[in-house]
Amino acid sequence: MISKKIQKALQGSSAIRAMFVEGKEMAARFGAEHVYDFSLGNPATPAPSAVNDAMRDILREADERGAVGSMELHGYMENAGYEAVRRAIADNLNKRFGTDFDAHNITMTVGAAGGMNIIFKTILNPGDEVIAFAPFFGEYRGYADNFDAVLITVAPDKETFQPDLSDFANKITENTRAVIVNTPNNPTGVIYKPETMRRIAAILEDKQKEYGTDIYLISDEPYRELVYDGNQVDFLTKYYKNTIVGYSFSKSLSLPGERIGYVAVPNEAADAEDLIRGIEISNRTLGFVNAPSLIQKAVARCLEEQTDVAFYDENRRMLYEELTKLGFTCIKPEGAFYLWMKSPVENEEAFVNEGKKYHILMVKGTAFGCPGFVRLAYCVSHETVKNALPAFAKLAAAYGLRKE
Repeated sequence: MISKKIQKALQGSSAIRAMFVEGKEMAARFGAEHVYDFSLGNPATPAPSAVNDAMRDILREADERGAVGSMELHGYMENAGYEAVRRAIADNLNKRFGTDFDAHNITMTVGAAGGMNIIFKTILNPGDEVIAFAPFFGEYRGYADNFDAVLITVAPDKETFQPDLSDFANKITENTRAVIVNTPNNPTGVIYKPETMRRIAAILEDKQKEYGTDIYLISDEPYRELVYDGNQVDFLTKYYKNTIVGYSFSKSLSLPGERIGYVAVPNEAADAEDLIRGIEISNRTLGFVNAPSLIQKAVARCLEEQTDVAFYDENRRMLYEELTKLGFTCIKPEGAFYLWMKSPVENEEAFVNEGKKYHILMVKGTAFGCPGFVRLAYCVSHETVKNALPAFAKLAAAYGLRKE
């Protein structure tokens, strides 16, 4: 019999992935052009051409060096990743954000998810508490459960979807070991404002003194580069020294299948040296061993590259403007590529099921710890958004929503 922990995981299996699979089945039945799948954050924009060029160049250079080149490219390296790659990332962060990293502070990871798990393995003991601001990426629950920790949810302000900081302060206990911040946020697209981050940092400083403990702020940043309307995303180490940054190139370079990212630990963090060494060891003992070698070297050559943010911005504007005209209540995204929409009925799962009648696939807000809403991932083709609008009009009419 499989383990009790996996039995529990099967019962709570990802609603996002389940919807994605259902979308594939519907596309096979009705034709892909007649199914409007907004379930999965799978970028529709291609990777910048520089990424593919870098891979080809790296392979050619290795081939020219023969057996030595092949060994250098395809062999083992330090668990933290290639030193030259980590140095390039540290230099890039220092230039952009005024940080003081070197290669030692960076560990290459198997995406943001791999990064989150090696951080958790390093800092968590069974029974420790991890705080997440709702709504949040649902996999956080599974990551915490991997290490027998408890995920504690903080309520949002449902007008702005900034965190309710009074609730946050009340949720911190002597067992709180980590707090996750995800900005721009999945699923809302909201960016946490500087004042919000200053208050979060102040609360954490006070609570550390009150309980005599170290509380780590984990900044989960796969959407850092995807921002709109002149918004900016702060690098959170400037607010709180016990910040650990987890990053992924999945969205910024449209490389979700390559599984490449990094963790950055500042020297100012509590027990920084043990923390860095622990993260490196966790990379190995969790079975990742090291991040994939070819893609490590490729992203190091593409740190100034970026996916087509204007492509997502066009979808964002089109979807937000048209859905609000139809009478739906939406939070206007400031970043990422998700639209957070209020269900017109209390039971958002019924709304999701109603949407399926019109071949619209949305993810229920309960999957993100925030019932009563749905998420639309607009990282799809422009045609998918345009073709979906008549179906949304029918869905709005089914609930008697008023057009503007």
